[in-house]
Amino acid sequence: MTFENILNFSTDILTVKNAFICTAASIILGIINAFCYYKTGRSNKNFLVSLAVMPALVQTIVMLVNGNLGTSVAIVGAFSLIRFRSVPESSRDICSIFFAMVIGVATGSGSVGYAAFITILLCIVITIAYKLPVCSEHERCKTLKVTIYENLDYNSIFDDLFESYLIKHELVNVKTTNMGSMYQLQYDIEFKDDLQEKEFIDALRCRNGNLTIICGKVKTIEEP
Repeated sequence: MTFENILNFSTDILTVKNAFICTAASIILGIINAFCYYKTGRSNKNFLVSLAVMPALVQTIVMLVNGNLGTSVAIVGAFSLIRFRSVPESSRDICSIFFAMVIGVATGSGSVGYAAFITILLCIVITIAYKLPVCSEHERCKTLKVTIYENLDYNSIFDDLFESYLIKHELVNVKTTNMGSMYQLQYDIEFKDDLQEKEFIDALRCRNGNLTIICGKVKTIEEP
């Protein structure tokens, strides 16, 4: 079994039939990618529409280039402009965008069969990966940020509280703040009982002098 290329780039002829097949495949596979993104986490309509149409746009660009060096350089410049005017999102969003571009490149090159194969395969892998019970959105895994004064020993100051309220905890990073007079500690934690979260935070407040404490899902924690 082989994946045949339906386009012949040795000539400058692009038939309407082949263009229609490639474009239709790009749109269908783009919709599949968007649906996979929708089913594996939070999403918004604008981003889903972008994922659906992006393969067709990339496919069109690949067909227009068709081995032309000058056009290729112009396209690279256009993509660079879009890159610097875009705001980086989460790794999940970046992966989905790159996925859509891969579909467009594959269909634009005429490898429609391989594009369909890799799309279905990766969607299955992504769906299974997001179903694995590893700190999913509905579990107890959270990010904790605690600010303490510089004269406190952050290695052991909260050990007894962690033992009482948490199943596990891991110090992810430490950084100085407020002109170096304070430390901000970031932990990955998992509660024994979610109902004890307020009690846990109150205990931390007593220990850190009522300085800033942030506790929430990893996606909802924002850098100050």
